[in-house]
Amino acid sequence: MRMVYFAWVRERIGVAEEEVSPPAEVATIADLIDWLAARSPSHAAAFADRDRLRAARDQVFVPLDAPLAGAGEIAIFPPVTGG
Repeated sequence: MRMVYFAWVRERIGVAEEEVSPPAEVATIADLIDWLAARSPSHAAAFADRDRLRAARDQVFVPLDAPLAGAGEIAIFPPVTGG
C-alpha cells in the first residue's frame, strides 16, 4: 500500500511517501496510524496528535475509522483550510 504524507506530517516523518505492508489485523486507518507510529520515532512524532490528522483513501476523504480493505493509497495530512 502506498502511503502519502503532506505538510508537517511529511516534515516530521522525513519522506513524502512510502510503501508499507501492514499485517492483517490492521483493519482501519486508525489501526494503520497506530502501526506506523510504532515503526520509528519520527512516525510517532507525526502521529502523536490524532485530532490534527485527516485521511484520504484512494484520493477520497474518509474518517480515521474507515476500513483499509482494498486500498491502494492512503494519504495523511493536517486539516485543510481555505481562504
